Amino acid sequence: MSGSRGKGRSLQGTVVSEKGTQTITVLVVRRFPHPKYGKIINRKRKIRVHDAREEAHVGDKVEVVECRPISRTKRFRLARVVKRNPEAAVVMEAPVPEQTTA
Repeated sequence: MSGSRGKGRSLQGTVVSEKGTQTITVLVVRRFPHPKYGKIINRKRKIRVHDAREEAHVGDKVEVVECRPISRTKRFRLARVVKRNPEAAVVMEAPVPEQTTA
């Protein structure tokens, strides 16, 4: 399923939300010079991405590819995780307090 057939766009961005089931929100930033004045312009866009295996987490840098419409808002799927967020990888669970029977 991860094989690309050469169709659609490939974008890179940062995961900003993973609240949905099998859905992540990715912030894609385009940088380009203004056509007339040459100043570098940043354009940001949030896109919803299908993450079937739920492998991407907040802060990860990911590559997404365009695909068929999966839902009303999802038009991209996760191709690969380019770089993991080191802070998201270390998830410490709070110790469960032991119950005493008195």
